[in-house]
Amino acid sequence: MLNKKVIVALIFSAFALWLSTVAPSVAIAWMLSILLLTIYLFAFEVVEVDEAAITVMVILGLISLPMVHTMMGLDSGLVDSEKLFTGFSSNAVMSIIAVMIIGAGLDKTGLMAKVASFILKVGGRSETRIIPIVSSAVGFISSFMQNVGAAALFIPVVNRISVRSGVPMSRLLMPMGFTAILGGTMTMVGSSPLILLNDLILTTNQGLTAENQMDTWGLFSVTPIGIALVITGILYFVIAGKYVLPVAKVKKETTSVINHIKEIYGIDYDLFEVGVPTDSSLVGMTLDQVETIYKIRVIAVRDTEDHNLIGHGSVERGTEIQAGMTLGLLTSIENLESFVAGFGLELSNKIEKFSDVLSTQNCGTAEVVIPPNSSLIGKTARDVWLRKTYGLAMVALHRGGKTMKEGEGIRDVEFQSGDTLVVYVAWEDLDRLTDNPDFIAITNNYPHQEESRPEKVKWAGLFFGLALFLVLFTDIKLSIALLTGALGMILTKVLNIEEAYRAVSWKTVFLLASLIPLGLAVSKTGTALWIAQETVAVVGDMAPWIILTAIAVLATFFTLVMSNVGATILLVPIAVNIAIQVGADPAIYALTVAIATSNSFLIPTHQVNALIMGPGGYKVTDFIKAGGIMTILFLVVMMVMMSLIF
Repeated sequence: MLNKKVIVALIFSAFALWLSTVAPSVAIAWMLSILLLTIYLFAFEVVEVDEAAITVMVILGLISLPMVHTMMGLDSGLVDSEKLFTGFSSNAVMSIIAVMIIGAGLDKTGLMAKVASFILKVGGRSETRIIPIVSSAVGFISSFMQNVGAAALFIPVVNRISVRSGVPMSRLLMPMGFTAILGGTMTMVGSSPLILLNDLILTTNQGLTAENQMDTWGLFSVTPIGIALVITGILYFVIAGKYVLPVAKVKKETTSVINHIKEIYGIDYDLFEVGVPTDSSLVGMTLDQVETIYKIRVIAVRDTEDHNLIGHGSVERGTEIQAGMTLGLLTSIENLESFVAGFGLELSNKIEKFSDVLSTQNCGTAEVVIPPNSSLIGKTARDVWLRKTYGLAMVALHRGGKTMKEGEGIRDVEFQSGDTLVVYVAWEDLDRLTDNPDFIAITNNYPHQEESRPEKVKWAGLFFGLALFLVLFTDIKLSIALLTGALGMILTKVLNIEEAYRAVSWKTVFLLASLIPLGLAVSKTGTALWIAQETVAVVGDMAPWIILTAIAVLATFFTLVMSNVGATILLVPIAVNIAIQVGADPAIYALTVAIATSNSFLIPTHQVNALIMGPGGYKVTDFIKAGGIMTILFLVVMMVMMSLIF
């Protein structure tokens, strides 16, 4: 039986064949087919988004071979092979790399912890006061760094605020995440589409006549629109939050972490200590042979020489159980009784031998999120030996509003972006994950020493200010201005060079750089012009604001089914040509696309939404409920502001 992806592929292929019969040239016909392939790969996640982008770039490169393009009926390739890799050195790509490094530098100085303390001091415990303060802060920060990075920085902040204020994370994370996306529209360096826009304008200008040449946009050209959108988002959640945000019980401030885990994920686990007598049938078995079957998790072992084994590099699935051992278990009372009775174990009335190592000062239950750029995506806990390598004893995995527990094969499930892992961990092992880009530890209310460099805050502020000064008051390229700030932070040891490399989401870099040639090909082959002409034939006689709104709606739809970068690259040349056809300013139409591709709230396809889904315990229906109204508000406010300003 054919699966869904195959059926859709056949439909796309049939559509491509039909388009080839109406396309005015062979080059446009092939370009339309490649566009459909790109949309299919992105929308149905046939491969990872960066893999899809690289695939399209390689296809364009292969078509430049004389033998290949001759067989396709083309006079030349769809894009100049000499320009195929220019995306990797483009102003946009280098700017994004610099922004990521600057953001990591600001975080390393401990500024985010100070932000959390300030919010708690000002906002108190009132949800209607905390939401605008948190949202305003993340909106401002995401205006000068990547919104995914801003959201990632604020997840631990929001968790700390939630624990201390008693306001559930489900009531705070969605407003924070949505505002992080909105904040990216406040400056031309706040989101990937806006960073990319000026490069796309310069690329598109190569195919335009002199009278239609566009000027690039300044850093604060979009600021009035972005401010209006951020204010709209904040007011929306303050006024309608009690109706659209998921209803959750408020935790008391004294609620322990393990009780919080029980409430949120429905996991009724506690700590127990059992001894293994000589005559137990458990002797000689490995942990892997009993944990899943009996739904228990061994988080500590005291061996026959009275050595306590806990944390990374100690307890692992191949550990063999010996007579005289003591096991520290995390399980429910029902599963414990079955396990103890089945193997004739000695159950202690309280935690005795592990009273020190398993104290709340040393260990506890925590929540860890898999971020979009994690190298663990596509791997299982077994593949990476999660407990042995990182010291994370996973007892549950939360994804898409559902929680899979011990005994349900959770260690054989491939990790996805946004997964929340419920783990038992030694706090020193959790501390080690602070700088590990494969995890975001959202549990931080435990005894630990912040691994920050507060003594470097002046250097971080100096070079961040220098970068902004160069952007605002000089004609130097955006990438050079931002790299000046990033390099300054590295040379003054705000970050070391390894930390700077880890701060960069290379998936985003390859996605963006690999798609730039596609935009060039769309413009060069005349595909954008032809689509524009066909669109104008439908809406050309309508009012200008209707045409512009149609473009914004189209961009909104595209960004729901593919990356906002991909949607921007595809639609900017089309929008520019539509503007020329109707006698409007093409730069404004291009800007409309770059802003509208941030209108991604309806489903959790945006990286920010995927990131907050697990920690907030959200379901897709929660995004549809809250995001549906936000999507409409975004379009209305954006179009009103565009008409007032331009």
